[in-house]
Amino acid sequence: MQPSPTRLNSQLHLNTGSPDLSIVVPIYNEEEILCELHRRVTQVMESLRLSYELILVNDGSSDHSLALMRQLHTGDPRVSYVSLSRNFGHQVAITAGMDFARGEAVVVMDGDLQDPPEFIPSLVAKWREGFDVVYAIREERQGMSPSRALVYRAFYRLLRRLARVDIPLDSGDFRLMSRRVAESLKRMPERNRFVRGLTAWVGLQQVGVPYVRPSRYGGTAKYSWAKLLRLALDGLFSFSFAPLQLATWFGFVVAGLGAGYTLYLLYLRLFTDIPPAGWTSIMVTLLFLGGVQLVTIGIIGEYIGRILDEVKQRPLYVVDEACGVGSAPP
Repeated sequence: MQPSPTRLNSQLHLNTGSPDLSIVVPIYNEEEILCELHRRVTQVMESLRLSYELILVNDGSSDHSLALMRQLHTGDPRVSYVSLSRNFGHQVAITAGMDFARGEAVVVMDGDLQDPPEFIPSLVAKWREGFDVVYAIREERQGMSPSRALVYRAFYRLLRRLARVDIPLDSGDFRLMSRRVAESLKRMPERNRFVRGLTAWVGLQQVGVPYVRPSRYGGTAKYSWAKLLRLALDGLFSFSFAPLQLATWFGFVVAGLGAGYTLYLLYLRLFTDIPPAGWTSIMVTLLFLGGVQLVTIGIIGEYIGRILDEVKQRPLYVVDEACGVGSAPP
């Protein structure tokens, strides 16, 4: 008989004891992949001979993903699930899974099998050597268009140059974190989350392990260009003041150009018979100044918007249903 799931304001079903490993997987409309994901994770973890829990986080899926999670939990008590009340986004879903994770180490991986479960032993091996964070480095991205791969590559290098923390190149969210790193992340309440940046900010002993990122096992990619841009902005504005400094430099450049143009007009007026150009120069100047002002206001607005999100103090997510997980976060 299938256990009844919890609802809001209800007591969670608890597992006792702490496993060696918690595997957190955010899920959004992955009904075609879930059973294969479970089979491969089970196969890998049984070969490792480690106790584990597989925490599936339903991020507001509109397909049958949640029903499959219930079935998987019924057939395998090592599978737990947390269903959020709506789609809160990939980074928040990762955070929710980590909040409920009880393992001595936590592995975060995507649910589309582009983060292959067969690579988990390589992460565990480095953890056993004493590293607190073991992140997977994407040496190759199979099945990705050249334009998308180029954008990813450019973003990581730009972020590394501008960020105030050392965020590893070509690393995604596929990583293993020790218990003390997971606990540190729990104490970071920011709303616009960039988990790989937060992990780098914690510090401690970190190491990368290269792997080949395969194509999706099934279904379609859930990260649109708009979502990728939002994630890129979260990473940039959360870990760098460079955009604000850029706005300041814009101001200096515009002021210098204005002063130079003023001297030029005075020279034409006092020392030549050439009349200063009127309509064209005025319009070019106005459009240039207006563009710089709008860009600057937009940059400042991004930071102010994030400040507004923080001061509201809303919870990061709302749990609608959960089964098999540990105690709820505060």
